[in-house]
Amino acid sequence: MGHGKIRKNKTCLNCNYVVENKFCPNCGQENTETRKSFHYLFTHFVEDLTHYDGSFWKTIKALLFIPGKLTKEYLAGKRKLYVPPVKLYIFISFVTFLIPNMLPDYSFREEIHSEKEVETNEIEKKEINDVVVFNGPSIANMTQLDSIQNHLPDAEKFSWLQYQAYKFTIANKGKISKSESREQIKENAVHNIPKVLFLYMPLFAFFLWLFHDKKKWYYYDSGVFTLHYFGFLLLIFTISVVLEWLFALVYNGDEISGLIGIGTIIYSFFYFFRAHSTFFGEKKYISRLKGLLLFIINIFLITLFSIALLAYSVYTTH
Repeated sequence: MGHGKIRKNKTCLNCNYVVENKFCPNCGQENTETRKSFHYLFTHFVEDLTHYDGSFWKTIKALLFIPGKLTKEYLAGKRKLYVPPVKLYIFISFVTFLIPNMLPDYSFREEIHSEKEVETNEIEKKEINDVVVFNGPSIANMTQLDSIQNHLPDAEKFSWLQYQAYKFTIANKGKISKSESREQIKENAVHNIPKVLFLYMPLFAFFLWLFHDKKKWYYYDSGVFTLHYFGFLLLIFTISVVLEWLFALVYNGDEISGLIGIGTIIYSFFYFFRAHSTFFGEKKYISRLKGLLLFIINIFLITLFSIALLAYSVYTTH
């Protein structure tokens, strides 16, 4: 890949030393043009990740198929062989955000939403009078909704999430159908997955550190493990999205999508236990017990985060 163009001016921009060649002999700064094109920035970013004598692909292979190896070898000092964990996580997050948004709509999507389904949506838009959310009571308008929130006892009032869902549905009554509303909220939730994982990482690392010998393992060690595991989760999620898209090109149905989703969940579950055992090196039954407890705790907390994500998705869909 190309590097920056060398400046005609031989004075170093950093220390004002005379630069005869490409690098300043005084401070080491590269004497190249400071204004870069987008193409240069992008290619330089990719090159920065992949120029380690093939270490990028070696890192991806280990991350996907050898649970725990990256963390173990990185903390053992073998750092030139693999992409650093922070840089790897940033790159995978970038890919996770970029790829799903780059995939074009299926050529037959118009066929998936057949004329009958379109007609059904239009009927829904026209015929909806009262709104029902989360199997709650039927609400006709915002006046009725606010009346419930203001006058009923606290125990009978809607939760914040229910209120926002009713508010959104009432606001869009006659504009979008129930199915379109659900799809919009789902899309917002999927796009917020990387944000939730990023925010949850410190807590995940904390519980991991809490369950192991504090004299042997530092919070930093748990943090590196977490970066690799969450990077794996984002990568496997991105791969599953791409696979679903590819299969949808040749098969119109939800069965394949469901199988890919189930397979992704099972492999992520297996991956965690294997990575935990490989990295911490404890006896199998102790490792499995700790792994199970950690899994239960994190599932509970991630569920809370998911509820918060859903609430945020409903709120931002207005």
